[in-house]
Amino acid sequence: MIIQQYKIVFAGSMGAGKTEAIKSLSEIPILETEAFNTDVQSHQKTQTTVGIDYGEITLDDGIKIGLYGTPGQSRFDFIWSVICEGAIGIILLLDHNSPNSIDELNDYLKTFKNYNDNIAIGITHIDENKESSLQQYRNWIKANELTYPLFFIDAREQEHILMMVESLIASIEVKVGSVPQGNNHA
Repeated sequence: MIIQQYKIVFAGSMGAGKTEAIKSLSEIPILETEAFNTDVQSHQKTQTTVGIDYGEITLDDGIKIGLYGTPGQSRFDFIWSVICEGAIGIILLLDHNSPNSIDELNDYLKTFKNYNDNIAIGITHIDENKESSLQQYRNWIKANELTYPLFFIDAREQEHILMMVESLIASIEVKVGSVPQGNNHA
């Protein structure tokens, strides 16, 4: 694995689509650290990330960005700060199907903003849970006086993930100038 000068971290709840999001963007076959899921109380999926997922994307100006995925389970939280070190931003993904999605948003955001405050929030699996309102996320962000961009996405859709990546890059450009240069994808 080549460590890139720039990296974006995909974090959030188990089953939210972090690995799928990286797969949708990566120009290289991704390095996956999937193992049999033994935590079926948290999620019914059969495989789960237990280390670091890795992929790459190249921007139009030739800058490569490493895409790093964290495991979602809190028992792996010891690795989160290491993965986030030096990242230009964090894409925080949460599963709308979770009965505690707002609590999870609060907990993950509280943790990950300590590592990097350039965060974009993506709510996934919205097509699978039409009973639960999406407005709850907007209300929560407003009530907590937060300004993080909020997206309702399908993690398998490259355009959705690119939109989130571009929002992180635009935020960096506004804060510190053109680092990394360019905000268009390949």
